[in-house]
Amino acid sequence: MSATLADELSDDAIVLGAEASDWRAAVRLAGAALTATGSTTDEYTAEMIRAVEDLGPYIVIAPGIALAHSRPSPAVVKTGISWVSLTEPIEFGHAANDPVRLVVGLAATDHDSHLATMSNLAGVLSGDLDRLLEATDPEQLRAIIRENTQ
Repeated sequence: MSATLADELSDDAIVLGAEASDWRAAVRLAGAALTATGSTTDEYTAEMIRAVEDLGPYIVIAPGIALAHSRPSPAVVKTGISWVSLTEPIEFGHAANDPVRLVVGLAATDHDSHLATMSNLAGVLSGDLDRLLEATDPEQLRAIIRENTQ
């Protein structure tokens, strides 16, 4: 994967200062952004929600961060990523990592592209999360991501 995470996050993939009433609404926002970029169909959003309903809040991967995703499926058109920062943190039901302030949506066509995107994302999220969450527009967010990946 030659593109950086900042390059993959188009304006349509970024939702900053979002309001969500619960974890399902937060996942729907991440899914809608994936659909807006042409990465997935609406069915993928339903698959992401079903995964949490079936398996629990395993998608809350670190304090304040949820990685909304499901298995590769026909609902994934192309590998994509979305970024949703929340104005008010949301409880997902995770014992250690709630509440969530950032929901990253991930859609992958296959296991290898999933791992490559996860690797790029891990590098970004190991940086200053507060600074990432304070971004007020997509270009500022991409600039902060670029700083965190150099």
